[in-house]
Amino acid sequence: MLSLYLEALGYTPLTAENGEEGVALFKKENPSIVLTDIKMPGKDGFAVLENIKKINPDARVIVVTGHGDKSLETRALELGAVSFIHKPLDPDELDAALKRAETTENDPEI
Repeated sequence: MLSLYLEALGYTPLTAENGEEGVALFKKENPSIVLTDIKMPGKDGFAVLENIKKINPDARVIVVTGHGDKSLETRALELGAVSFIHKPLDPDELDAALKRAETTENDPEI
């Protein structure tokens, strides 16, 4: 469903079944924006975020979770995520996160 929504917004989503596939896909395709869930089989979203930032420190990563609290959000932002959003995804919140990812300089103070 998320892929269809992103396509409707003009994006070309790439999908992975788990964190390992996601990192491998990132290495191959180097997308400008990454959405990752925290809870996944294998590598969790934090490991994915850390791996992606090692590969490309300027990568724009949005972390998504249905299990989030303030400490998870803080950790994601400290690791370099540009946004942290909760499930169920609110279209306005997702749109705002995508716009932020498109326009934000990768500033560690943000």
